[in-house]
Amino acid sequence: MIKELPVNVQTASPVDFSVFETKFKALADEKRLQIMHELTRRGNTCVCDLTEIVDMPQSKLSYHLKILLDAGLIKRETRGTWSFYELNHDEVNRLLSPELCCIFRNEGIPSGDFC
Repeated sequence: MIKELPVNVQTASPVDFSVFETKFKALADEKRLQIMHELTRRGNTCVCDLTEIVDMPQSKLSYHLKILLDAGLIKRETRGTWSFYELNHDEVNRLLSPELCCIFRNEGIPSGDFC
C-alpha cells in the first residue's frame, strides 16, 4: 500500500517532508548547533576564525558547514580565498518555534513574548 502524504491545507498540495528531513537532520548535531550559535553571536564570520572559536580542525568544520549549507541553514560568501559564513535567519525562523528561535535570533529582530 502506498502511503499518501498529508495535504497542505493552504495550497491543497502534498507536503514534501524530505526538505524538512534534511534541515532537521542538520540541526540534530551538537557541534552544528554550536556553530550556528556562534554565527548568531558573531554575525558574518571567516572560516579561519571559526576553527578557533569552535575548537575544531578545518577538515571537520568544513564537513559540518557543508551539511548546514546544504540544508539552507547558513549562507556563505567568498572573498578572495576565504569563505565567510552567517546564519540564514529567515530559514531558521521559518523552521523553529518562537521559543527555540530566541537562541538563534539577532538582537535587532523583535522577539515577541517568548524571549
